[in-house]
Amino acid sequence: MSEEKIIPNTQSVGKTGEQVAANFLRSKGFEILAMNFKNDCGRRIGEIDIIARDTKENEIIFVEVKSRDYARYGKTMPEENINYQKLQKLAKIASVYLRKMHWEDKSYRFDAISVWLDWETRRAKIKHLPNIYLS
Repeated sequence: MSEEKIIPNTQSVGKTGEQVAANFLRSKGFEILAMNFKNDCGRRIGEIDIIARDTKENEIIFVEVKSRDYARYGKTMPEENINYQKLQKLAKIASVYLRKMHWEDKSYRFDAISVWLDWETRRAKIKHLPNIYLS
């Protein structure tokens, strides 16, 4: 687990956690390709919080971010809320993104990032879980 400063803002816990996760990924050498990607035609399938590229592996990373207020939920594990149905939706929306970009032949994976936000200290605890789902 690592720590990072929280960007001061008035956004929700979820949006703040997504920004913290994106900054964390950038610090690890990932390129952020999109945030909050939704399919824009047909029936809405869902949303991917962050789409990034691992520049070392040249791999596309679809990231589900789960955030919690540390004071209220410090002993819980946010990633426990990623269930099988959520993973199936992620796989479907990821395939939409890959088709849209004409990247069907690119290597990709699904990661999760758990973020606990401590509003008092303006810091966050971050846990990165690579390869959470094999589609």
